[in-house]
Amino acid sequence: MESVRDNGWPGARGRRSSIATQFGSDRADLLAWALTTGDPQADAVVEALAQDGAQNGARDDLNRGLVYGLASLHNPHAAVAAFLGHLERTPDYVDDDLLDRGSRPFHSMPPAVHIVSLSVGALIRVYESPSITAVLADTGRLIDGAAGRIRETAKWLGTVMLPGALRVGGAGYVATAQVRLLHARVRHAVRRRGFDEAAFGVPVNQVDLGRTWMDFTLTAWSAEAAMGFGLTTVELERLYRIWWHVGHLLGIDARLIEGVSNHEQARRIDDLFQAVTGPLTKDSVALADATLHSIQAELRAALSLPETLGIRALWSLARRFHGDRIADELQIPRSPVADPLIAGAIEIVRSRRAHARKDAVQWEAGIDGNIDELSKQLAAFLSKAEYEDVAPTYQTSRR
Repeated sequence: MESVRDNGWPGARGRRSSIATQFGSDRADLLAWALTTGDPQADAVVEALAQDGAQNGARDDLNRGLVYGLASLHNPHAAVAAFLGHLERTPDYVDDDLLDRGSRPFHSMPPAVHIVSLSVGALIRVYESPSITAVLADTGRLIDGAAGRIRETAKWLGTVMLPGALRVGGAGYVATAQVRLLHARVRHAVRRRGFDEAAFGVPVNQVDLGRTWMDFTLTAWSAEAAMGFGLTTVELERLYRIWWHVGHLLGIDARLIEGVSNHEQARRIDDLFQAVTGPLTKDSVALADATLHSIQAELRAALSLPETLGIRALWSLARRFHGDRIADELQIPRSPVADPLIAGAIEIVRSRRAHARKDAVQWEAGIDGNIDELSKQLAAFLSKAEYEDVAPTYQTSRR
């Protein structure tokens, strides 16, 4: 890979020389590539659809191929064939056991817990990125779309984590391919409107994708542990491994995420991403506030908290998840009333969870019950998510 000098580096993403000093020249070169690269396969599909997907056959090929596979297509559009070929190129770490059972640790806690860790944990940290908030602002759905993004992201996450859902044609596989195409469509749209690539690099670039992957793994699972829903070393290793595959399906370069099997390893890479993220902005503050006000009911369900705590409980958790320095920058108030109640609820959760682990049969039954509950919640979604409109397949999936 050719080294990139500081004058070729996006201006709002730090300096190559600083990254080289901190992390080494090889890492700096990788980031230089990642900051200026989107997703060539997905971008080519979106370009083909924009040129007239119905006329050139790209849309029909895509819709059928996502559900039934590349082999089901006769003489497919070249861009669609390349995209499907990349999706179906199964990495060597993926096997039947991983696809069928790898996500079970995720379901060792009720679905409501994941909504809290997703929103108060993962999404708030995603929104700390100036490049991501710049993209959202360009779409015109910065604040008014916050609640909808939580629902739609929760739908995608739940679909992905159902057992077997990541097999080719499965519901999670199709949904993840659609999210990948949504990223490409957003990239295509904001570039046409003059997105500031000199400052931020390519919109929704590989660094942005890799950092977001960290927020759905490291940030979310750390948040769940902070609520009392901790995972064992073995459970985390399994979840990270299945998320390598999710990352592959999302078009994230393997060099950025594969090999991570615990939080310590993840933090080292996340530090690299964070070094080129930049300070949060006023849009980050507004998004954090909108996010917290959207999920009060889910928090009460997750920790059995009194309704009277309201938003104060979320302020308390946000500070636990992100630390006081970031919380202060996000203008999240302190909550001395909620803090001791949250601490007490967490200790109860932690104690009950430790006790439940002692009975393996009941533990597995609890996991099955949470999977059933999540399946019911997903079935109750009446409206399509935005990502489902990018490539509206013949049916949701084969499974």
